[in-house]
Amino acid sequence: MEYVNRTYRERLGGERWTPFTVTVKETDLWIGVDRGSFQAEMATFAERFVRQLREEMEEYLAGDPGYAAALRPYRPEDSAPLLLRQMAEAARRAGIGPMSAVAGAIAQETGRAIQSHYGTKEVIVENGGDIYVSLREAMDIAVFAGESPLSQKVGVRIPAEASPLGICTSSGTVGPSLSFGKADAMMVACKDCALADAYATAFANKVQTTADIPPLMEEVKREREVLSAICIKDDKIGIYGNFKLKLFEDDNR
Repeated sequence: MEYVNRTYRERLGGERWTPFTVTVKETDLWIGVDRGSFQAEMATFAERFVRQLREEMEEYLAGDPGYAAALRPYRPEDSAPLLLRQMAEAARRAGIGPMSAVAGAIAQETGRAIQSHYGTKEVIVENGGDIYVSLREAMDIAVFAGESPLSQKVGVRIPAEASPLGICTSSGTVGPSLSFGKADAMMVACKDCALADAYATAFANKVQTTADIPPLMEEVKREREVLSAICIKDDKIGIYGNFKLKLFEDDNR
């Protein structure tokens, strides 16, 4: 599995957002706020929020190492921080370990905190391919799928009324995250970003070849929480959901 620099973040910019980044240990966030709501102090606020969030999580995990190591649903202690309990519930519904939901959960909590504190009209938080959005207008998102010829050529239009929601992507060929599959990209959108993250990982684990896409998409259809899903393996794609499919040109995204 190769590490890929996050050049796809350049596609998230444009005139709509004022962007900034926040990095705390392994957490690396790209955050965009509508230009009318942006304040320079937001970056400091977000960094402090993420640092406190991580400290609370790490303190608990030090006393419950089984949580971080679990690859199957895991029940944390009642004393666990709320976010860790929410991650565990999301992962239980997807049938995998709770850390599968961590990137989406942090993105969501950070986005909610910024919007609550500053009253922003729109906010987008991207955390390693997992995205939380709260929108006033529709937004197009392309799926990054590494070396696949379909990478950043297909995606979805997110209607504003569907937000806030999470759009998360898991891959067995791109990035450092653990995956037992070989999907180039498995994108899942749910109202809850932690749940979208857990489902994306669980579904991506089941893709070894292009022949796995049709039965997987039938399974995806049975999950009511899934609003939209795209699976990419090599030059094949599976699509599900009510969001409009978008096709992107190389130089016009």
